[in-house]
Amino acid sequence: MLAVAILIAMAAGVVAGPLEDARAAYQRGEYTTTLGLLRPLADQGIAMAQFNLGLMYNLGQGVQQNYAEALKWFRKAADQGNANAQYGLATMYGLGQGTPQNYMQALMWYNLAASNFPANEKERRDKAIKGRDLVSAKMTPAQIAGGEYHQPQGRMAQSDSQWNNYEGR
Repeated sequence: MLAVAILIAMAAGVVAGPLEDARAAYQRGEYTTTLGLLRPLADQGIAMAQFNLGLMYNLGQGVQQNYAEALKWFRKAADQGNANAQYGLATMYGLGQGTPQNYMQALMWYNLAASNFPANEKERRDKAIKGRDLVSAKMTPAQIAGGEYHQPQGRMAQSDSQWNNYEGR
């Protein structure tokens, strides 16, 4: 277990510089620079970069708004346990953005997000629970009980500290 924690810490140190640079550029509104810094990290499988790239496509920041592309990047990060990306996916499935509307998928992703937000992020966890409750209110008990959850691949525990909060649109 300690070896895993050390490996994660070392991996975080490898990308901390570019991620911090991306964060600073984003905060200055320099979205083209942010994209240039995030894309290689996202392509390398860094969940935090994948989530933030998805967010930029979702909101149309520095790129033309593209829900399908946002969904793709959110899914890659969500499959690694990124709670913000899981929340983003849930919202997109619930609204039918970039994908056909699918309440069962929305319910699953809201549940995962709620369980993966750490205790110190209670407000975000509560938003995921509220989203889950809103979606489940649109479903019959039979749909909820009989639905097939398609578990994402990869680890399910949240481990990244995101620098963006997904608010959904």
